[in-house]
Amino acid sequence: MKKVKQIFFSLLLIGFLSPFLLLGYFLLGESYDVSSLVYYKPSITTRIYDKNGDKIANIFDKKHRYYASFEEIPPRVIEALLAIEDTTFFEHPGINIDAIFRAIIKDVKAGKMVEGASTITQQLVKNKLLTREKKLSRKIKELIYALKIERLLTKEQILERYLNEIYFGHGYYGIKTAADGYFHKNLNELTLKEIAILVGLPKAPSSYAPTKNYEISMGRANRVISRMHVLGWVDDETYYEALAEGPKVYNDTLTQNLAPFIVDEVVRRTKILGMQDIRTGGYEIYTTVNMRLQDAARESLKKAYDMALKRYEYYRENDAKKLARNPDLEVSSDMNTSLLNGAIISLDSKTGDILALVGSVDYKKSSYNRATQGRRQPGSAFKPFIYQVAIDLGYSGATELVDIARTYTYEKNGEELKWQPKNYEKNYKGLINLREALIHSRNLATINLVNDIGLRELLREFKKFGIKNLPPDLSISLGTISLSPLQLAKYYTSFANGGIQVEPHLIRHIDKGSNTIYEKIEKTRFITEETQAYIMTTILRDVVRRGTGRRARAKGIELAGKTGTTNNNVDGWFAGYSPTIETVVWFGNDDNTPMHKRETGGKIAGPAFSMYYKNILKLYPQIQRKFIAPKGIIEVEMDGRKEYFSEISKPPRAKTKVKAEEELLF
Repeated sequence: MKKVKQIFFSLLLIGFLSPFLLLGYFLLGESYDVSSLVYYKPSITTRIYDKNGDKIANIFDKKHRYYASFEEIPPRVIEALLAIEDTTFFEHPGINIDAIFRAIIKDVKAGKMVEGASTITQQLVKNKLLTREKKLSRKIKELIYALKIERLLTKEQILERYLNEIYFGHGYYGIKTAADGYFHKNLNELTLKEIAILVGLPKAPSSYAPTKNYEISMGRANRVISRMHVLGWVDDETYYEALAEGPKVYNDTLTQNLAPFIVDEVVRRTKILGMQDIRTGGYEIYTTVNMRLQDAARESLKKAYDMALKRYEYYRENDAKKLARNPDLEVSSDMNTSLLNGAIISLDSKTGDILALVGSVDYKKSSYNRATQGRRQPGSAFKPFIYQVAIDLGYSGATELVDIARTYTYEKNGEELKWQPKNYEKNYKGLINLREALIHSRNLATINLVNDIGLRELLREFKKFGIKNLPPDLSISLGTISLSPLQLAKYYTSFANGGIQVEPHLIRHIDKGSNTIYEKIEKTRFITEETQAYIMTTILRDVVRRGTGRRARAKGIELAGKTGTTNNNVDGWFAGYSPTIETVVWFGNDDNTPMHKRETGGKIAGPAFSMYYKNILKLYPQIQRKFIAPKGIIEVEMDGRKEYFSEISKPPRAKTKVKAEEELLF
């Protein structure tokens, strides 16, 4: 009997000591590095907003997570979490011995693992430091990690890390992310039922996800609320009210990318600013974009593109009819529309803020941003810069220019070549005033104007615009420089903003935590006097009213601008502005092949410009609609039309008849 007692007590002692011996074995055999939790720095999603503070997109690397400090987390969230997961959290040292023994007894009775006993600390350890394998060794490591964490972190720090690290389903990591994703709310705006839904998710995120299993999720939430009620943490009225609530749940995509071209451009620019961790750094980027105008721009560009496709179909049908009548007839072969694309960019004329930016007709088919990265020749859309130089030198809209053909000789690679430029209409007027020359985009008048000013003088005057890589020859008259729509828009601000060029901005400021780490700096460049810029505006206004830009008109608002069509109809542009908003539209084939010979800047780009401003009027009917003449402008009635003069561009004293040939010879 004595021997039996000794054996019994020996086994009891071994059974008592075994867990400690096992624990000691694992303690000695592992280093148990918890630095990733002690110095917790998870990857955090960067958010991009429009100018009104509405979210455009989330950008992240692998895990979509917003970070919430403990101070941001409402007490109700903590109560609900502890009620359902770990009621004695603030009393235990990281592990709950009573719960462990209860779980062991139930597991033994069932012959398998039916109940866990993990504390919140253990759950945090399991998610951050360990794998999910169900082994005794992993469970022992979990206990050791939990005990160690509790010695190094406060209970509040553990809760903060838990609520930011845990997965809440639907790709949401952290409770702040889940609150925004499922309910479009900040944490402090959540109802008790919404809180209960969220804290009930980590146990089985897929099964309890309200986007997939709404009723099951509500049932789980009600158990959380009932537990809080049993514990006396909510009163009867709150309890019944919460049970009855059926919150609205949103099923958003993770990125919520409403403007992919904007997002791509923001990422590109932030990397230039040195923010290489843009997808993990948790930045809040506030852009200048107006999402209502962004949508309007995208819609206008697409409609203009669809109109072009219909015209191409008409061209095909018409050519087929012609060939049927005359098989030997030569018809246009440039009918391929697979590479046809476009771009549109819109600015606040005064500040340079980019309001809308669309880099292709369809981002899904082509994400290449033609608005910022494409470089194409602006053609006649460049002419206003030449004419502005002339106006600044004292010319006016009434100044007569020579519109007659000339042959120019030049040398290239030791060979003498000839250049015989023509007007688009293939005719000439002889003499034409400056206003009409630009309104109708007369190439010959423009070239002769450049000759009159002097190429060297013109290039010297162009320095004030900051335009680089200008061709040092007469081809500059026809806009043979390569520019992106964004660059052209920047230079056009000198017309739209009363003679002051402004640098375009896409990012207003960037915050990280409570610190602003970047803020836009406005850059301006004086180009000309306000009166001289206004004279140009009146001419460009006439381009839209009765010139090559008639298709860009929008009823109810004054618009000014210029068409641009390059050689062989390779590019089609419209660059223009209202009294407050400037916009540039481009169309062309991506491989620089010609569009159809009938597709000009006015025909293909003008309608997109027009539709965009019609949308602006619907969205913002209070917008300024008329250009206001500055002080110093003199209006004179000439030949039934108004002409505008200033102290620099003075009215003519007398009008004399001069033959074009004599003027040219002189």
